Amino acid sequence: MSAKNDSRLRRARRARTRMRDKGVNRLCVHRTPRHIYAQIIAPMGDKVLVSASTLDADLRKDATGNISAAVAVGKLVAKRAIDAGVEAVAFDRSGYKYHGRVKALADAARETGLKF
Repeated sequence: MSAKNDSRLRRARRARTRMRDKGVNRLCVHRTPRHIYAQIIAPMGDKVLVSASTLDADLRKDATGNISAAVAVGKLVAKRAIDAGVEAVAFDRSGYKYHGRVKALADAARETGLKF
């Protein structure tokens, strides 16, 4: 792997360790140039409670790699989480900068009612 990706994974591992110690559900974000994915994972990391991505049928119709797609994924994952009984999470940005699509997803999830 590249040094840039290794650094990102190192940052992600450090943050995930802290979240696991706190014992909270985490909203994990993964982005590629074409898509963005969001999952809410149980505190021990063994179970995915809720997920949403730009691969979902209703979100795939529009552009999938821009900020408006990230906002749609954030709203969808927050709605599904609240329906599943999850109200508070820790935000796991997976080592990415809190900027652009990652920030847009987080802000949309907060506006929809998810607390973090």
